[in-house]
Amino acid sequence: MLEVLILAFALSMDAFAVSIGLGIRNKQNIKIMALKAGIFFGIFQALMPFIGFLGGIGLREYIQGYDKIVAFLLLLAIGGKMLYEAFNENVEEEITQVTNKILLTLAIATSLDAMAAGYSLHLFSVNIYLSLFIIGFTTFIISYIGVYVGNHGGEKYEKKAEILGGIVLILIGFKILLF
Repeated sequence: MLEVLILAFALSMDAFAVSIGLGIRNKQNIKIMALKAGIFFGIFQALMPFIGFLGGIGLREYIQGYDKIVAFLLLLAIGGKMLYEAFNENVEEEITQVTNKILLTLAIATSLDAMAAGYSLHLFSVNIYLSLFIIGFTTFIISYIGVYVGNHGGEKYEKKAEILGGIVLILIGFKILLF
């Protein structure tokens, strides 16, 4: 279960970084923005790993014996992508008005990585539904907090959150590969 908590934290760092950006840009109705960000990001961060988990089950017979390598490569790619994004411009900097459509787009964009990470859930001996709840709830809380951090001058934390998330995902990949 510790692996799921660490995975949930790492996956939520992308949403945290975007939530900070939302808090920086949205100075009015901060409570509503925090709640919306938490709900949108939390739901999609729970849904996408489930899709990845189901895909992993469907592919299991074809990649049996290589599943740890596949999980490692997926987590390495996701972590590397997060590190790359930490050092490059992000899309939320171009957003001037945050609508529900924009939040939906950002929630899908930040959770696509979680779909690939969901593949690795079948390698842990955990209840999938509890794992998805933990991932979604963790993302809800961290995204909610992220909006407030951004609202109170949190520009300096955006990049650090993505770097931390990327490194943790890469380390989880190495753990799966080596153990």
